[in-house]
Amino acid sequence: MNELIAPGLDRIELLRTFVRIIDAGSLSAAAVQLNTSQPTVSRRLQALERSLGLQLLNRSTHRMQLTGDGERCYAYARDVLHSWADMEAELLGARDDPRGRLCVQVPHAFGQDQLISPLGEYLRQYPNVSVEWVLHDRRPDFTAEGIDCAIQVGVVEDPSVVAIRLGEIPRIVVAAPELLGSGAAPASTEDLQRLPWLALRTYYTDEVVLTCMADRRNHRFSIRPRMSTDSLYALRSAALAGLGACVSSAWVIARDIAEGRLIQLMPQWQAAALPVYLIYPHARSYPAKLRLFSELIRKRMPNLVGLTSGESGGDDLR
Repeated sequence: MNELIAPGLDRIELLRTFVRIIDAGSLSAAAVQLNTSQPTVSRRLQALERSLGLQLLNRSTHRMQLTGDGERCYAYARDVLHSWADMEAELLGARDDPRGRLCVQVPHAFGQDQLISPLGEYLRQYPNVSVEWVLHDRRPDFTAEGIDCAIQVGVVEDPSVVAIRLGEIPRIVVAAPELLGSGAAPASTEDLQRLPWLALRTYYTDEVVLTCMADRRNHRFSIRPRMSTDSLYALRSAALAGLGACVSSAWVIARDIAEGRLIQLMPQWQAAALPVYLIYPHARSYPAKLRLFSELIRKRMPNLVGLTSGESGGDDLR
């Protein structure tokens, strides 16, 4: 039976067929995946091209290649289909049964370690959601990269996002016992300054600022780091190797301190704690998959190793 080709033909289905053709690599493979015939797939492609007034594919006996318009159409079509799937999941799915794909950007170290536990709980609780777990330390570009939400360590300066404070990460001064040798542990900030230093250039490079926990006095001193890095894990490894003292997020080196591989130096002096936020763009409404992820992460974050509670801020998702 011939398929009706008319202006009212389901354009979502035409886009879905077009994307499947490209992903499958041929019309025949797309037909198999769509459980239909190759002539039907071909007619849908022709209908899409006629409706747009564009040629999307150059087709020959042995090969199929996207035109420039086809490449742009393919990129737009994927976005449209993702948005359509999200809308269906939100409108047709129950509030407590989220569906679809959730894209979350997380910091490299934090996202590989502490955040895996709440992620696993979320996936087990909501089996119809898949999560794209994007590891980046930079600020998220929600629109360009299709990110639904992000967990950010550090101050949020973007007024276009909702920011929910989840807690804060204490930062402490540590060094390997070998760095101190047989000498006494530093007894003053001046003693600290004389040590070899490592730098985490995301937060400090040539100057360290510490705060006295007893009276909140600040003390700053310059350093000439033997090594600088943008990786918390590399910083930890260098400290364990005895290359220098450093200011580290407490959660990264908590076990090393407990087992004696690193020593916390002058515990009464610490660097400023780093706030942790869940951020997402402002919107009139939010899909269930994002609402429920937000609820779970807000409950679980205070229980993570090395975090202290912070006052929650920001709006609930409705």
